Amino acid sequence: MRLTGPAKRDLSGLMEWTVQEFGERAALRYDTLIKQALKDIGADPERPGSKERPEIMVRGARTYHLEFSRNRVSGSKVKKPRHFLLYRCCDDGVAEVARILHDGRDLQRHLPEGYRHGEGTLKT
Repeated sequence: MRLTGPAKRDLSGLMEWTVQEFGERAALRYDTLIKQALKDIGADPERPGSKERPEIMVRGARTYHLEFSRNRVSGSKVKKPRHFLLYRCCDDGVAEVARILHDGRDLQRHLPEGYRHGEGTLKT
């Protein structure tokens, strides 16, 4: 599992915003959920709940909503996760997460530079 620079920035911004809006405990729950989702797609990139995204014209692009990993987290759970992972499997077989986006965002507008052209690894 590999996170690109844009995905790392998304994660950092999301955690900062969650702490400000909902507090440290909520941010820890969301962080745990994201880590579980990353493990899940790392183990099986085509796992149930993941969706192919041919409309963005990126070979192998998929999305996976955090809600599909919600019940795999032990302890307190995030009630209603609102984010998804945009990822693809690279030629080396590793799942590469390009973005972590709110489910209300327009996917086309938030593709990282170079993603549409199928570059091997995205710029950080």
